[in-house]
Amino acid sequence: MLRGAAVRLLRGGGGGVGTLRAASGTAAAQLRRRLENELEDIRGAGTWKSERIIASRQGPHLRLDGGGAGILNFCANNYLGLSSHPEVIRAAVEALEKFGAGLSSVRFICGTQSIHKDLEEKIARFHQREDAILYASCFDANAGIFEALLTLEDAVLSDELNHASIIDGIRLCKANKYRYKHMDMQDLEAKLQDAQKHRLRLVATDGAFSMDGDIAPLKEICQLAQKYDALVFIDECHATGFLGPNGRGTDELLGVMDKVTIINSTLGKALGGAAGGYTTGPKPLIDLLRQRSRPYLFSNSLPPAVVGCASKALDLLMESNAIAQSMAAKTQRFRSKMTAAGFTISGKDHPICPVMLGDARLAAVMAEDMLNRGIYVIGFSYPVVPKGKARIRVQISAVHSDEDIDRCVEAFTEVGRKHGALP
Repeated sequence: MLRGAAVRLLRGGGGGVGTLRAASGTAAAQLRRRLENELEDIRGAGTWKSERIIASRQGPHLRLDGGGAGILNFCANNYLGLSSHPEVIRAAVEALEKFGAGLSSVRFICGTQSIHKDLEEKIARFHQREDAILYASCFDANAGIFEALLTLEDAVLSDELNHASIIDGIRLCKANKYRYKHMDMQDLEAKLQDAQKHRLRLVATDGAFSMDGDIAPLKEICQLAQKYDALVFIDECHATGFLGPNGRGTDELLGVMDKVTIINSTLGKALGGAAGGYTTGPKPLIDLLRQRSRPYLFSNSLPPAVVGCASKALDLLMESNAIAQSMAAKTQRFRSKMTAAGFTISGKDHPICPVMLGDARLAAVMAEDMLNRGIYVIGFSYPVVPKGKARIRVQISAVHSDEDIDRCVEAFTEVGRKHGALP
């Protein structure tokens, strides 16, 4: 009898494989309908995120796929213009030719080359820290540090508007989790008082917040950390390379380099714009991450060309602070002219300049109309930013000319009046 049932299953009869296939087909159809309905809801809410195809290298002027040429780019994280710097490109080509396309492995097996160690040493020297460890991205660096460092005995206190990668990294760890109101030092102090019962307390914050262009009050955070015997962690993705007198970031800008314990940052923005991230801090911490950080242990090494790019970018920064210093005047020019035109610009003194509009559909329509005028900007809406906080995030680069900035402001003024964002 059992043998007969088995035969019927193999032949697809008696509720066997055939039934399973039908059920599977039904499940796939149900999934497709649900996904299509969700996608239609996104379109209906005006929050659909289209991807424009670029047919040129990254820079202040772009050519889009399909023929759009001479487009002014105001939405890249290419803060210092190093993504297409000739010396950076040449360094990538040389590294590719000398060290190959990739390592085909993770670091501890057979994936470490001399250039990886050289770059880690250079990063530590740039930030004036003991050691550094490379990751495939800063998202990976944030995913890897909290779980390796913190246990059930510890506590982590996180700004409520921290980057998604910090939030996700904290979710992975078993520490006691506290979330304090955005840059609210009274709330942070109250949370630190409550966290005194835990073995170790780590305050985690973005140095510069990417959605709003505001800068964490690191002096006050470090003072509270000292008062309540806590450590400070900062994510410097939108600060490394251009904030501070020498571009070392928000801790240099605010004079607390000796009070911040751990820095995570990226190689994929100001430092060459390719990919990669890192953690820099005390050597015992870096040694521990090499032993226990899952994204490090289970991800391939950074490709040599990427390492070459980032290494040359750091050389250029450590040779001269001229590029980093050029950002301030350009940022101020855009912010002051847009404010004079009647727009509300979030943040302060940061090249991330969010043009606050509130309505998601308005942000999307205005961004599209800006492109029709030759200005590449993107509307940001939920879930990237909170509901009711839609904006067009403009990003200033050191390679934008004053004429580029003025043209962008003129286009915003025209489009804003057309769509009722300005009187």
